[in-house]
Amino acid sequence: MGISRCRWYVAMLFIQLAYGVSNILIKISLDKGLNPFVLVVYRHAIAFLLLAPFAYVLERKQRPSLSFSVMVKILALSSLGTTVHLNIYYAGLTCTTATVASALSNVIPSLTFAMALLLGMEQVKVGCGRGRAKVLGTMICVAGSLVFTFWKGGSLFQGHLALQQPLLDISYSASQGGADHDKDRGWIKGSALILTSYIAWSGWLILQGIVSKIYPARLSLNAWICFFASIQSSLLALLFARDPALWKLKLEWNVELATIMYCGVVISTLVYYLQTLCISKKGPVFAAMFSPLLLVIVGAFSSIAFAEQLHLGSLVGALIIILGLYSVLWGKSGDHTALSTAAGAGQKGNAVGIDGTVSTTQNSSAPHRNQQKSAEYMAVMN
Repeated sequence: MGISRCRWYVAMLFIQLAYGVSNILIKISLDKGLNPFVLVVYRHAIAFLLLAPFAYVLERKQRPSLSFSVMVKILALSSLGTTVHLNIYYAGLTCTTATVASALSNVIPSLTFAMALLLGMEQVKVGCGRGRAKVLGTMICVAGSLVFTFWKGGSLFQGHLALQQPLLDISYSASQGGADHDKDRGWIKGSALILTSYIAWSGWLILQGIVSKIYPARLSLNAWICFFASIQSSLLALLFARDPALWKLKLEWNVELATIMYCGVVISTLVYYLQTLCISKKGPVFAAMFSPLLLVIVGAFSSIAFAEQLHLGSLVGALIIILGLYSVLWGKSGDHTALSTAAGAGQKGNAVGIDGTVSTTQNSSAPHRNQQKSAEYMAVMN
């Protein structure tokens, strides 16, 4: 494997590691009292300040005019993918653990495929193996998420194999309070909220694929999304985070400040752009294949640092979700292969777009256009 091919694998490993660190930092900060609305506002304000200058300079010639209809679509993007998704996600994270959030993130490709299918943006040939794999994989992912959410099961690796005391003294919200049934209710509530946030994120992926066609300046698009997200979350904070003390950050370095800076600089700015680049070069299926690594990274760290117990229901549910994920990805890989073959054949009027799809200007059929669209809706970002 040459260096040019290796770099995309290294990039995806870095992306999953970066997401794992963010999940852990966010969980710690929320348990220490960082308000989730404050986190969303500061995170996207930082990202906007970083992205805006680069977008203005680098995309000055290719940036299209910002019409009213495009502005409305970008506003919807920021509402669905950041304001709704992140605030619900953080609410769920306060009730569960970072491992739960990482495990459930593997349902995103299946949820996105199901939405695209319901909206008529995805075609399924039930008669072929790959078509059946998409449908079956989606059903398996849904079943796995239900198992993960509603069946906790007994603790695994008890005794000498489990850490009795955490290396980091962090009190998880889901474990506070006393009674076991309260912990289970928190687990179910948190998992349900996180799943709801992933539904919003899947809808964002579909809408993002549409908007990126009419507004292809990606840096500018991300900058606008971050700008609107910070404004929208500020308005929400007027209702749910009115206390001025919640907005005051200590000048000395602490985990809350580190989380805000990390999410704003690394995740919302660098990782989002890097993952978009990987998808454009290697395709969405390639990017989605690495998502189970997030569960491994966060689960391993949490079990050591927080003495987090692994439960039977969690393990079984996560394995079912990953099985369904790779079933969907195998079915989707046929779409990407077909697009690559069409591009390589040099059909008149065809061009490979920056998102890895084939745009056709002549001699295109409706099934081929639907195949084009389907590859865009599998871009998995957390």
